[in-house]
Formats: sequence, structure tokens, C-alpha cells
Amino acid sequence: MHPHGFTTVWALCLATIYFFLYRWSQRNTVGPKSWPLLGASIEQLRNYERLHDWVLQYLEKADTIHVPMPFGYSYTYTANPDNVEYILKSNFSNFPKGQAFHENMEELLGDGIFNSDGDVWRQQRKTASFEFASKVLRDFSTVVFREYAQKLAFILAHFAQKHCCPIDMQDIYMRLTLDSICKIGFGVDMGTLSPLLPEVPFATSFDQANYIVTLRFIDPLWKLKRFFNIGPEALLKKSLQVIDEFTYRVIRTRREEINSTQPLKHRENARPDILSRFIMLSEEPGNKLNDKSLRDIVLNFVIAGRDTTAVTLSWFTFLLTQHPHVADLIYNELCLFEQHHTQQASTQCSTSLHDHILSFANLLSYDSVASLPYLHASLCETLRLYPAVPEDPKGILADDVLPTGVRLKKGCMVTYSPYCMGRMKALWGDDACSFNPDRWIKNNALQSVSPFKFTTFQAGPRICIGKDSAFLQLKITTAILCRFFTFKLVQDCPVKYKTMAILAMAHGLKVFAVARS
Repeated sequence: MHPHGFTTVWALCLATIYFFLYRWSQRNTVGPKSWPLLGASIEQLRNYERLHDWVLQYLEKADTIHVPMPFGYSYTYTANPDNVEYILKSNFSNFPKGQAFHENMEELLGDGIFNSDGDVWRQQRKTASFEFASKVLRDFSTVVFREYAQKLAFILAHFAQKHCCPIDMQDIYMRLTLDSICKIGFGVDMGTLSPLLPEVPFATSFDQANYIVTLRFIDPLWKLKRFFNIGPEALLKKSLQVIDEFTYRVIRTRREEINSTQPLKHRENARPDILSRFIMLSEEPGNKLNDKSLRDIVLNFVIAGRDTTAVTLSWFTFLLTQHPHVADLIYNELCLFEQHHTQQASTQCSTSLHDHILSFANLLSYDSVASLPYLHASLCETLRLYPAVPEDPKGILADDVLPTGVRLKKGCMVTYSPYCMGRMKALWGDDACSFNPDRWIKNNALQSVSPFKFTTFQAGPRICIGKDSAFLQLKITTAILCRFFTFKLVQDCPVKYKTMAILAMAHGLKVFAVARS
């Protein structure tokens, strides 16, 4: 045999032995098996469309696992509440969003509150927390949520009259929440929630961009694709152009309105939208907020106020189609609520469906919806099974050890998974995967659950500042819909999630709306 041929055969034999030994060394590994250099990326890509369930199958065996990635990088997934508390609270400073997360999401979210750390994050959170705590914004939000929920109910009433006409509820909910957040956050009426259901290029582009930047987390070649402007990265570039055109137009419009109508000494009384507050801050001496900063703030609040609430409403509606007895229990609670508050108001409901919707909606306020415990429990149960943000990765600043003894390597990522935690039998019992709102109620009262177990709204310093606002919109919207409609899933309509930062439905939610008598 030629010497070169012998060398080649010998090299192949050594490589085969190495690969065999490498795989054999992982025979007792609980998490996914990996390959040299490639890590577990092959298995991860193969399961990308069911990524959260893929992680769940391993976390059910061990509540914390390592997922090796190419070139020595790794993710650590955990579903242990003690570990979650350590990450989100006890040692918060060691687990920022991190450079890798920021880099992957930067073109979409920039330095906004969901993609920033340190002083930039603290400044935005301080301002946003102040706004969300204000009674002015709460009252304004209540009015807006009622207004758009009524519009949605009128659209459904129209579809209900066409008994054979299905409707994509996820699309409708996305329109509802986009209009709502733009009205509350930026003082802009988008007008997407109308009977004509117009196309919304911004919404389409935002969804595309969201999906593509999420794909980057497991695509080691995304930077190369961006450099050559090919594949999904080329589509991302086009989507970002549409997004930026919209957001910068919103910023210019609001700035012009503020400058033209508000004298400097009275600006604190300007319209109560969140963007106006940040614009006024940007004009204070020494403030470093520019239009790019405001653009990032706008997009972060869009993803916070639009997508998360819309997908929660979508999964809630889907679950009601699968559990009509829950829909009936909610309906009964709403009828009692209406009877009680109508008697207090000494008014009678109109026989017209349109007027009845209006009169019922007027009963819904920040305080009154607190007396709907079963509706609240049903929403919590939806969020447990289908959390709007299914995974929350954090960077690791320094080598660390979790309370369960798992070691973390500096520069890698650690991720807690609300999706997986909501389905863990160890946390919720043998019926963890079942939709059961009663688990949230004991002695006719709502039960509180540790935020490190029910992690939908995070916990610690980064706990969701919009939680109360989100529940307010969820309750107002679902109260009106469940009082006047039932929903039936279109036969053979596929219902599964699309792997992205938000747990959206891959094919929408096609249903028939039926008016209740």
C-alpha cells in the first residue's frame, strides 16, 4: 500500500475510534448527546420546530441539563425553582441578558429594556415602572382596553352571523393588542382592528424578524449568512426596513406633537403615553436618549404589549374549544357578575346585542374585574401551559454553581424554561399537562404561587412591570368574549407553536364564533 494511503486509512481508523469513544463517554449523560465540535446542534436543529418539548423530554429526567453547542459553547437549561430563584434574585448580577443574547437580538430590539443590562436597563426600567404605577396610565389603559375589546366583539358578532365563515383569532388578537399598545404606549391609533381586517406590513415584518433572530441562537452560520445577505438574514434585512420606517415615523409624529402643543413648563401634563415620557426625557440636558434609543424602546414595548398578550388570548381561546365546560363555568361567573353590577347600577340591559355588549363592557373596570376569580384562574392556567415567553436565557459573567450543584461556565448561557416548568409533574402533580383552572382556587379564593415556580412573569429585579396591565387587558377582553360568544375549532386545523421568542401559533387559530343566546 502506498504510504499516503496507509496514512489516510490509519487517520480514518483513529477518527472512528475517537468518535466511538466520544459517544461512549456520554452513555450515562441525561441531556442530549453531542458530537465533537458540533455539540448537540444536529439534534437541536432536527427538533427545532418542537424545541420546547424536546427540552422538556430531558428535563423530565433531570431538572437541569447541559446542551453543548459548537466550539465549546453551551446552554444550561433548568426547571428547578431553587435554581431559578438563584438566577433571577439571589445572584442576579451574575446573570445579565449577556453579550450573546444581546448580539442575536440587537438588530430587532437594540438596547431596549428586554435586550439591555446595567445603567441602560436601569434607566428604562425606572421610567417605565413609574409610568405603569401611575393612576393616569391605569385609567387610560382601562378605557383603551374596553374600547378595543368592544371593537373585537362587534367583528365577531359580524362573523357569527355568517355561520360558515371561520376567523383566525390569533390574527385578530394581534390586531387588537397592536392597536392597544400603540394607543397606550405611543398615542397612535393604528386602525388595524376593523371589519375589513387590512394588511399590516409592520406586523408581518415584526413577526418575520422575531422568528429569524430567534433562529440565530442555534444557527452557528448566521453571521456568515448576514455577511453575504442570503437566506433568512436577507429577509431579516428587508423586514427591519419596514419596521424602522414605521417606528421612526411614530417617533417623529409624537415629537412634533409635543413640541407644537406643549409649552416646556407644562410638559409634565402631556398625553399619558409611554413614548411621550421618554421623548421628554430625551430633551432634558445631559440625557443621552436619541431617536435610535427611542426606536429601541418602541419595539421593546411592542413585543411586550402586543405579542405576549395576543398569544395568551390565542391559547386561552384554543383551550376553551377543547374544554367547553370551562367556558360554561366562566360564562356563569360573568352572568352573576353582570347581574350583581347591573342591580347596583339600577339599569337594564338592552335587547340589542350591540347595545348589550356596550352596557356589559361599561361594567368592567380595574377594580370590578378583580371579582372574577374563575376567569383569573383560567388565564393563569393558560399561562402555565402556554407561557408567552417559553424560555428566558441569561448570560454568565463568572463561573458559578447553582443550588443543585450544577456548575456554570463563564461566557455560556443558562436558561430557565417557563414552558417546561409549567408541565413538570414534580411541580404541579400528575395532571401537570392537563388544563385545570381549579388548581388555582381553594375555598373559593385564588391561590398565590411562588414566582420561581410559576415563572411566566419572571421574578426578582426583572419581574414584569406590565403584569397588572397585561391581566387587566386579558380579563376585560376575555370577559366580553366569553359572555357573548363560544368558539369551535375548525376541523383539521393544525394547532402547534412556532419556535420563536414568543409562543405564537404556527398556523394561526381558525375558529367559528357562535353568539350565545
